Amino acid sequence: MTILDRIQQGPAGAVTAPRHHLAIELTETLRLAVPIALTQLGQIAMMTTDIALIGRLGSEAMAAAALAHTVFFVSFTFGMGLVSAVAPLAAQAFGARDPRLIRRSLRVGMWAALLISLPMMAFSFFGEPILLQLGQAPTAARLAQEYLHGLSWSILPALWFMALRGFMSAIHRPEPILWITLAAIPANAVLVYLLLYGAHGLPELGLFGAGLATSIVNLGTFLAGLWFAVRRRPFRKYQVLGRFWRVDWPLMRRLIVIGAPISLSFLLEYGLFGAAGLLMGVISTTALAAHQIALQVAAILFMVPFGIGMAATVRVGHAIGRGDAGAVRRAGYVAIWLGIVLVAILTLAVIMGRFGIAAIFLGASTDAAAALSATLLLVGSTFFIADGIQTVAAGALRGMNDTRIPLLFATLSYWLTGFTSAWWLGFQTPWGAVGVWIGLSVGTASYAVLLLLRFRLLAGRLASQ
Repeated sequence: MTILDRIQQGPAGAVTAPRHHLAIELTETLRLAVPIALTQLGQIAMMTTDIALIGRLGSEAMAAAALAHTVFFVSFTFGMGLVSAVAPLAAQAFGARDPRLIRRSLRVGMWAALLISLPMMAFSFFGEPILLQLGQAPTAARLAQEYLHGLSWSILPALWFMALRGFMSAIHRPEPILWITLAAIPANAVLVYLLLYGAHGLPELGLFGAGLATSIVNLGTFLAGLWFAVRRRPFRKYQVLGRFWRVDWPLMRRLIVIGAPISLSFLLEYGLFGAAGLLMGVISTTALAAHQIALQVAAILFMVPFGIGMAATVRVGHAIGRGDAGAVRRAGYVAIWLGIVLVAILTLAVIMGRFGIAAIFLGASTDAAAALSATLLLVGSTFFIADGIQTVAAGALRGMNDTRIPLLFATLSYWLTGFTSAWWLGFQTPWGAVGVWIGLSVGTASYAVLLLLRFRLLAGRLASQ
């Protein structure tokens, strides 16, 4: 008998006392969140390895890789949000004990990934003219296009791998995705090195080889995940490839209704930070360098609440599927408080070690960039916490299929409040780069507050019904 079964039994069953519900919820949330967060950190490790190896080719290659990633992630973010809807759909089906709907949720996610990947790849293949239109140097744009020619082929297997991750998380088995990702880190490093520089009889393909290596590794991770889903317990009982050729259009429409607002919210957030980088570039190159360091630290910290947010999606989805309003509220608030506590601890560590963190990126430097980096990490402490809260709260709302109102909140918070504040404080006050980060914090904090109020409202409605 599972923990979920015991929770649902009354006094005649054995016997989970109400005071134990929070402890059980915390345990189950951590059980899901830890592998997911570690998986995300593993993917960041692969990207960091790519950048480090490409950086040995020189500053032009490094700049080209940064430009290529910008073009790539603009399109990939949209597909990522769409495929993210697999998790709440499958989680609700798991809570309702409907294995057929679980299989259908994964199937429509994979079909959606296939259909959306084609225009996404086309967008990446036109990276050079896009970058030239944005005023980038011709050499950097050409090298970025070389990288994109290899990297674009990773879009479909990466999205399929994400769909499998949503399916496995929904049935409380996220560990295989973590194992696959950990195995992929050294494999990616070796293959990027071999194809980037040419070794052991392989041709030297430069940036195209680095992108192609990443695509090959993404294909391998997807095939490994599919093998687990088809051949290993408990996944194989769902027969995930059953009637795969059949497109389930009614469920596809439901996936799009849930997933498209997630995609747009991701794009709004990603666009805000891209715009903040442009503002920093106008202020000075020192401000831009410091901003990139602070943003990279924020990206690493983000993986912890991101894992908790995905766990919240699953746990809230389970409760929705069971029709258990009390468990919906409990799952959401446990995840939110867990995120607050963990992010606060990590933020305190960043504040205390901010000078050392700046030294990791800039060496034992006392120049203006190092000092400003440490200042931005201090100012960004409020942003780190607010970003963690909004991530977990958004995950809880996705478990309830509530994504359209959060999209409106993202528009108002990130752009009307956040960007306006960042521009005004950065250019109309003497605060400069610090003012831009205060603006980011203001926008993110307003988004977090709105999402918390939205979850409280919806959870209260469910309880009253």
